Amino acid sequence: MPEILQKRILRRPDVFYYRVAAPLISRKAQPGQFVIIRLHEHGERIPLSLADICPEDGTISLVVMAVGKTTTEMSLLKEGDSIRDLCGPLGKPTPVRYYGRVVLVGGGFGIAPLYPIGRAMKEKGNDVITIQGARSSDLIIYRMEMMSVSDRLIITTDDGSEGLKGRVTDALRILLDEEGADLVMAVGPAVMMKAVSGLTRSYGVKTVVSLNPIMVDGTGMCGGCRVLVDGKTRFVCVDGPEFDGHRVDWDTLMLRQKTYREEERLSFEEWKKRHPHVMVEG
Repeated sequence: MPEILQKRILRRPDVFYYRVAAPLISRKAQPGQFVIIRLHEHGERIPLSLADICPEDGTISLVVMAVGKTTTEMSLLKEGDSIRDLCGPLGKPTPVRYYGRVVLVGGGFGIAPLYPIGRAMKEKGNDVITIQGARSSDLIIYRMEMMSVSDRLIITTDDGSEGLKGRVTDALRILLDEEGADLVMAVGPAVMMKAVSGLTRSYGVKTVVSLNPIMVDGTGMCGGCRVLVDGKTRFVCVDGPEFDGHRVDWDTLMLRQKTYREEERLSFEEWKKRHPHVMVEG
């Protein structure tokens, strides 16, 4: 079973970094792809984006926010513990080539999967500019990683505690007005990616987004991750996870993301009742 070689806290109390031994996956994985994990025999399957890929030492990296039952369970794992099942790489990789000026837009902990993408884009000779947004300065993660693959890192915070006060779209609008862009890639909450796509549409800038719908098997069998793109049904697990942000039906996506919210809440509540003394290791 894949072993957790390193665990560290990226943001207290709920965002964690894991480096996991996965030589077969790291040998094949490419930026933009993801894995599905199952922590134990009775656990659920959840998709996680790849925050780094290191075929040299046979590892992959994952960034996880403890928000529900399974992610909270994962937050309790320690270095040396193992993950029951690790399936991947899944999905289509990011089409990496020379574009010119590539703007990466990350919201919250969605910035993590942009790290291997940014590194690959930089290796192709692109001018990489990263716009990273959070509610406040203390919620910024992966700062050094993104600086290492970006020609410029622009920070935005809702409260103005660091960088530009406002949203990532405020910084993106300024950048598009002053310099333009050849490609925009956005990863984060659906509402953020929708806003970015709406903005870039008016500038005619190609925009790629990485979608995060409900997902079960990850191989196109269950249909749980279906989305509408150009009015046609697509499965994020096999047709994505990246799509043209101008063609995604965002309202349908966000509605489907809420489908099992009550069931997820009840499951988490039942788990907490069975583990009354457990606290997230933050």
